[in-house]
Amino acid sequence: MKVVVLGAGVVGVSTAWFLACDGHEVEVIERASGPARETSFANGGQISVSQSTPWAHPGAPWQILRWLGRDDSPLLFRPGLDPAQWRWIMGFLRECLPGRFDRNMRQMLALGKYSRDTFAELRQSLGLSYDQLSRGIVTLVGTQRELDEAAATCRVMQDYGVAKRVISRSELLELEPALAPVAPRLAGATFCPDDESGDVHQFTVQLAQHAAQRGVRFRFNTRVNALESAGGKVYGVSVTDADGQYRTVAADAFVLALGSFSPLLARTVGLTLPVYPTKGYSATVPVREARLAPQVSITDEDCKIVVTRLGETIRIAGTAELAGYSSHLNAARCQALLSRTRLLLDEACADWAQASFWTGLRPSTPGNVPLIGRTRLANLYLNTGHGTLGFTEGPGSGRALAELISGRTLPFEFDFCR
Repeated sequence: MKVVVLGAGVVGVSTAWFLACDGHEVEVIERASGPARETSFANGGQISVSQSTPWAHPGAPWQILRWLGRDDSPLLFRPGLDPAQWRWIMGFLRECLPGRFDRNMRQMLALGKYSRDTFAELRQSLGLSYDQLSRGIVTLVGTQRELDEAAATCRVMQDYGVAKRVISRSELLELEPALAPVAPRLAGATFCPDDESGDVHQFTVQLAQHAAQRGVRFRFNTRVNALESAGGKVYGVSVTDADGQYRTVAADAFVLALGSFSPLLARTVGLTLPVYPTKGYSATVPVREARLAPQVSITDEDCKIVVTRLGETIRIAGTAELAGYSSHLNAARCQALLSRTRLLLDEACADWAQASFWTGLRPSTPGNVPLIGRTRLANLYLNTGHGTLGFTEGPGSGRALAELISGRTLPFEFDFCR
């Protein structure tokens, strides 16, 4: 059948690829000039199953209260009059309950492991090269109390087949000598050897090229206006093409993979999605002294940032800002990324003055579990809400949704939309 995929980020392109592999006629519609030009453009570069812990946990509300009023805080909340923002916040507080946290983490781990296997298969079958490194991820931990808590989380993840473990400062320096400046101030770290890193933009562009060769049609520079429905089904999507012409694109099925903009389009057919943008920032800095730059991807748990080597650059990303759909770069938050990283690494490792900054709107659900599956409209499917784990979960999400659309049973437990 003909399937229209709305959105050409890592999630949309992955969905299109696997649908095409199943023999469907696939068309991808994207407002940007190419794939992975928005939220999938310059993220933290981690493929991090071991980071599958929801933001919403029992201690989160008190942690957020401590950050209020700080312009450089890991989470910045700018309250407005948007009802969707307040619905999301209330949903987030509900998801902080202990039972919800455990359920959400199990869901994220199951999807993340499936996606990690999918990455490996795609690399092997298509020969993709995207500055990937398979050297694991270390998470820095500042205090003994936090290290004890991290150890408990590691034990839970080990029960679910994720090889995350606590390591000492000396073990940390053996894995990543570049962390010598900060190691004396740490209680320890955690390490997951199976995690990876890479450039999400390069990955998505290459996968899109393979998809086009398999027959997927990409319609770029095309604005999606509304879904058009009748009789409990979507019969078309209204678009404005690059020439300014309005038209309706018909298909047998439609996949909504527009990231943070998915709820806006869903409203045109009466659907309310619990997805809200959490703006993240990144800085990309040229490497100056390769021997001093990190090779293992790093997560700073205290400041909620990640540091990843991508070829001859270092990518620093993090923070979350609930400020609606603004893509404005806050200078204080940009500089906070650099300031913290310069405390972690040797000053001479990078040319900090040449940093380039970027921001993207992560599509977040209150519990961090993405929305994948069918809506109440029989031929409209969702693949959105991946938050900070879009790169980690994207290929697996695309593969899983293609399996569902093609009528097959998935090999892992996940609460798909029905």
